Amino acid sequence: RRLYFDTHAMVCLLEENGFTTQQSEVIVSALVKIMNTNLDMIYKDMVTKVQQEIAFQQVMSHIGVVKKDMIILEKSEFSALRSENEKIKLELQQIKKQVMDEIAKVRADNKLNLSLEKSRVKELHAQQDRALTQTDRKIDTEVADLKTMLESHKLDNIKYLAGSVFTCLTVALGFYRLWI
Repeated sequence: RRLYFDTHAMVCLLEENGFTTQQSEVIVSALVKIMNTNLDMIYKDMVTKVQQEIAFQQVMSHIGVVKKDMIILEKSEFSALRSENEKIKLELQQIKKQVMDEIAKVRADNKLNLSLEKSRVKELHAQQDRALTQTDRKIDTEVADLKTMLESHKLDNIKYLAGSVFTCLTVALGFYRLWI
């Protein structure tokens, strides 16, 4: 440890400013002790270059070990993630297959239901058409019967009318002859 402090120059400076030689030497001696104590405190906290290099090498070796551990951990984590990803892919494929099967089943059920509904509607239309045809036939038959009955009544009315007219004429001619 070196002291870069000119103690004699300090003593001279103090003497020039009114201190005695003894006072100046005591003050400089106290300053040197304070500086040595401070330097001791500073040196306790400081390390030498050799110690610093050793500490640096130790830190670098720890960093190297941590890097190796991180690489190993990263590889193992990556492998674990890859295997987990494969498991999830397989599960997704199974779920996709199940969903596709369910969709196919629902489609088939819907087609069957639609076909049954179509045939039921066709049968209902056929029944309605048959009922309509029967009703049309009945109406046609009734209309024909009514026409026949009307013609029959018409002829009867004409007969009665003709008979009534001839009867009235005969009675009128009979009265006419009786008065003439």
